[in-house]
Amino acid sequence: MTSSYRINYQLRAHKRDPLIEFIKGLLLTPFILHAKPRKPVLTSPVVDSSDNGGQHGGSGSGPNNQDDDRNDYQEEEKPMVDANLQRYLEIMKSVEVMIEEHRRKALKGVPEHSRLHRIVPSVATFFTPLPLETAFLDANAKHSIAARRFVPPSFNDIRRILNTAQVMAIAPTLRLITFDGDMTLYDDGTSFTDTSPLISLLITLMRANLRVAIVTAAGYPGDAGKYEERLAGLLRAFQKYNLSEKLLECFYVLGGECNYLFRCGWKKNQASGEDVVGLTYIQPETYQPEGMLAWKPDEIQEFLDVAEENLRRCVSAMKLKATILRKSRAVGIVPLIGAKIAREQLDECVLSTQQRLLEYQQMSGPSKVAIPFCAFNGGNDVFVDIGNKLIGVQVLQSYLGAAPDATLHVGDQFLSTGNDFATRSSCCTLWIVNPEETESVLKELTPLLKFPAEEKSEA
Repeated sequence: MTSSYRINYQLRAHKRDPLIEFIKGLLLTPFILHAKPRKPVLTSPVVDSSDNGGQHGGSGSGPNNQDDDRNDYQEEEKPMVDANLQRYLEIMKSVEVMIEEHRRKALKGVPEHSRLHRIVPSVATFFTPLPLETAFLDANAKHSIAARRFVPPSFNDIRRILNTAQVMAIAPTLRLITFDGDMTLYDDGTSFTDTSPLISLLITLMRANLRVAIVTAAGYPGDAGKYEERLAGLLRAFQKYNLSEKLLECFYVLGGECNYLFRCGWKKNQASGEDVVGLTYIQPETYQPEGMLAWKPDEIQEFLDVAEENLRRCVSAMKLKATILRKSRAVGIVPLIGAKIAREQLDECVLSTQQRLLEYQQMSGPSKVAIPFCAFNGGNDVFVDIGNKLIGVQVLQSYLGAAPDATLHVGDQFLSTGNDFATRSSCCTLWIVNPEETESVLKELTPLLKFPAEEKSEA
């Protein structure tokens, strides 16, 4: 292994999920050892080499070799599939047991003593059990994992299995569900449309008496109108179905990661005077903890100055076709119209800025409050936000009275350079990759929910 290879291998760590890679490695063993290809069907007769004195009978064409080759193939389809499925299920059950042991150790305050922690040191907190064996059966019915002979269980297979297991586990106790915006509820850079299939599913969640919140990096200080534009299709649907004020109060938007909270409800349109469904800004003193209120404006701006300086250096060093966008509690790199920044360049901006800000905080005097931040790759841009979604979810949990094991966050940015990653420390999570997968997991979730008596007929 060359030095260059080792360096490149280490740099890929931020693109991997250790738990998923661990499970993937376990499932790879039975696939390699037992998932044999089908026996080939011969389309022409085999010529007996004994008829011509063995002139055409090479060392690999005799009868004995044909008998040896028989072991290279699977004779029957169904026994192979059933055997593979049983092996996969045994592995998933073993991981399920390891997770439960890790949960027990965590409750005793010694999660590092668990077997799973020793194998996957970076493993996160599990707030619920995970029925992985049952979830695998569900995934196998949809994707025929055990029947595959050339494609082993993949990263995405395991990610979806973990999602299904989490849905099964949390459904009976779920109280708060939060969503990322871009690439979770709608495509990147777009808005919520009137035709989105997610509208009916979100309303169903609200009818189940769940608190539903969008936790987004998009930051418009106190400006409900900007968020109403992004969510126009959803808000129009709430109005179209004439949802009650009680039901609308189940819906929230938390912008700027954790900085600007809005509640949904009926209000007067300032232009027409008509009753419309919209968002109302909630004053920070109402919901923010003392720690957040202690962040000083001048220290926030000084912190963002350091981040902006590093981002400008990245733009210059890599000759990026981008501009710097500065907000009151965020600063970022946005590509010029028609330009696209490569993922590796975005990751470089994130990782170098994270390092610079951590160094800045270490050099700052003890009189300054260590301001939490989030530097993340947004897919086509990079932003540094004051605060993060971990704080955002915790703020909502405190304000709405939801425990970690009754809170679920759905997002697409769960690699270490993403801004959903931090939420794993405070709630259960679902890792999706697009709005279609969000629709899929919600279709799994909604039949498992309990509805108040007055909502059952409408759900």
